Amino acid sequence: MKVKVISRNPDKYIRESKNDIHKSFRNYDKELHPFQSTREYIRALNATKLERVFAKPFVGNLDGHKDGLAVLSKSHLQLSLIASGSYDGEVKIWYISNNTCLTSLPAHVGCCRGITFSADGKRVITIGDDKKIMTWACDQEEADTPKPVNMIITKNILASLSHSYEGPYFATSGESCHIWEESRNEPLKELKWGVDMLQDVKYNPVESSLLAACGSDRGIILYDQRESKPLRKIVMTLRSNQLSWNPMQAFHFTVANEDFNLYTYDTRYLTHPCKIHHGHVGSVTSVDYSPTGREFVSGSYDKTIRIFDAGKANSREVYHTKRMQHVTCVNWSMDNRYIFSGSDEMNVRIWKANAAEKLGPLHKREKNAFNYNAALKEKYAAHPSIRRIAQHRQVPKPIYNEQIKQRASKQREKRKEQNRRENSKTGSVPYIAETKKKVVSTEQ
Repeated sequence: MKVKVISRNPDKYIRESKNDIHKSFRNYDKELHPFQSTREYIRALNATKLERVFAKPFVGNLDGHKDGLAVLSKSHLQLSLIASGSYDGEVKIWYISNNTCLTSLPAHVGCCRGITFSADGKRVITIGDDKKIMTWACDQEEADTPKPVNMIITKNILASLSHSYEGPYFATSGESCHIWEESRNEPLKELKWGVDMLQDVKYNPVESSLLAACGSDRGIILYDQRESKPLRKIVMTLRSNQLSWNPMQAFHFTVANEDFNLYTYDTRYLTHPCKIHHGHVGSVTSVDYSPTGREFVSGSYDKTIRIFDAGKANSREVYHTKRMQHVTCVNWSMDNRYIFSGSDEMNVRIWKANAAEKLGPLHKREKNAFNYNAALKEKYAAHPSIRRIAQHRQVPKPIYNEQIKQRASKQREKRKEQNRRENSKTGSVPYIAETKKKVVSTEQ
């Protein structure tokens, strides 16, 4: 007679230590778990609520400037290195890891208009209202009188500065766009298109010879430093303050406009913007893309910072504090985890890109729990209750009231256009998409 004995491997159910959790066995048969979707929905709802509870985006601030922040720049090679310039001409280089100032440079007389790191990350180039282009070494120690490596005196006032991602070239904007080389004191090339002032100029991170600039005549101009003339120009209804290229898609860029919106353009189809991003209630002053190219951050005169998905119209996050005033400059860190902002009240603030992210090392169980909750929230994101909790943000009362006014104004314009169409001859008042109303003309 054969006797069958049930045997189990002790490694499958015995804990290695008393601190470990008990191992459980589960049958994944759907017939045995008829309420699985109900339990998952409850878990997704709780995970969404806990995310809002633990959403604390503010990390810290860097103080030391004696005037409001005008410009901010990050190093593309060293994650912890940023530079800031203020309205009194002072430039500071910060080491973010321990929130210390490496060096303070009395760079310019008057406002500092632009800062950029060189391609190798060893030098900082600054411009100011005193018509000077100064080059500073990043590794110089704190001294009584730090001296620049090089100084160039220009004929006209400069408004913006951008360094090429490849090679020793950099561009300045003012009455015209000039292309410079670090080893020369005269510009290599001057690119003009009849504009009084170019507010901002940016190099493309992928196509390193391509530039774009925002002009005071409401225009956006595309340049190629290999050509002798500008390439194309589009004119919008209102002026754009700043521009940022998508680092993953060389043909996409986003501009921050005076009409409280941001516009994403495709350089292949400049007749209208690809997407209009709205949410701010004041002029948008600055914009910067994340290194992944999927999101970007914007700062505005309404004293808030907003994070947008590159393909969506509405912002996913709104950051604000009681002390923060008009935001003048924003930057997204190269590790995609932090956001830096400068404003009128002399502080550089550090924010988390993901407001509910836990800083510091995570245990394996914590990682698994976060990944499981993220998958549940994505699965049930369209449910009304979860969507309402995930999208709700508390904003200051003046911004809330202004949003109501702007919403009423847009509805009034739509109702007025609809009444005009209903009381006019058929076809005399055509439907025009919102994106096609923003571009006045295109030139080549």
